[in-house]
Amino acid sequence: MTYKLSVLDRSRTRQGDEPSAALRDTVAFAQQVEDLGYHRFWVSEHHSVPGVAGSAPTVLAAAVAAATSRIRVGTGGVMLPNHRPLVVAEQFGVLASLFPGRIDMGLGRSVGFTDGIRRALGVEKDAMGDFEDRLAELAGWFTGEPAPYPGVHALPAEGLRPPLFVLANEAGADVAARAGAALVIGGLKGEGAMAAAIERYRAGFVPSAWREKPYVMVAGNVAVAETRDAAHRLLVPEAWALAHSRTHGVFPPLRPAEEIEGKLIPSMSQRERGFYEAALRGHIHGTEGDVTAALDALVARTGADEVLVTTSTYDRAALLDSYRRLAAATGATAAAAATGATAPAPPASPDPAPSWP
Repeated sequence: MTYKLSVLDRSRTRQGDEPSAALRDTVAFAQQVEDLGYHRFWVSEHHSVPGVAGSAPTVLAAAVAAATSRIRVGTGGVMLPNHRPLVVAEQFGVLASLFPGRIDMGLGRSVGFTDGIRRALGVEKDAMGDFEDRLAELAGWFTGEPAPYPGVHALPAEGLRPPLFVLANEAGADVAARAGAALVIGGLKGEGAMAAAIERYRAGFVPSAWREKPYVMVAGNVAVAETRDAAHRLLVPEAWALAHSRTHGVFPPLRPAEEIEGKLIPSMSQRERGFYEAALRGHIHGTEGDVTAALDALVARTGADEVLVTTSTYDRAALLDSYRRLAAATGATAAAAATGATAPAPPASPDPAPSWP
């Protein structure tokens, strides 16, 4: 394996479960993928989305880091327009102090997706336009160059350097380059634009206190199973949820693929079916051979240093099996075994055991 393999988990809720179950599952899942040899485990930020429990990524990252011992832990990402840079710096300063050498600071520029959420967060839709300025201020709290507010210190962040990643689309790659940050870019559905953005990022990269040379992580949905049909079925719950959100205005918890294929798809409107079919396209899925060939080709085309994998499906056992198959096929498990890396036993807790197998 010539590239690192990492995981983004969005704490997706499932029909019939409370959001707390999704959060406990995320922590347990991090322990599992650490044992499989993955390099990083990242969590995300979503607000007022019924199908996603992950609303406070730095809090969840702390729980994940405390329950693991080797895997890097970070955010994919903290949406900087939603927060004051000082507070974000303080949060990552605490994380990096408690878990030295293991924390990644992944930042994005999205804001709430409805007017109500944006009002509750105290931001406007155009706040995304201030992302580069906020990013520079955030960096200044760590480096002091320049000091954002003379006489004010972001403790314990000052002097620390948790690796800085910018989550970007094609245009945002230029921001990552000017900031001297690592680039995280998705776009398996439009690889041509993604490849062009990566080229611009590398050409425009400015060495910084965070990184001396460019670093590219490509992100996308990946599903692996014994057969291609089984891998395709792993994608069905998320594709249905996306189509439902586009036509009903609510992003719902995941439902079983069998229920979706047997009951929900036949009753879809033509418009909803169009969204559903579009949501199924552009992902990497199949058997181990199919997926490793596709990932190798993707890395060859983009020169990526790392692949960030995300998969959301209802069946937890099948989800874990997908990540297990991927790790074994790409050599991540063998690499972890060679270094003697193992995951710690889950901590004792009065709560019910997480439902991961």
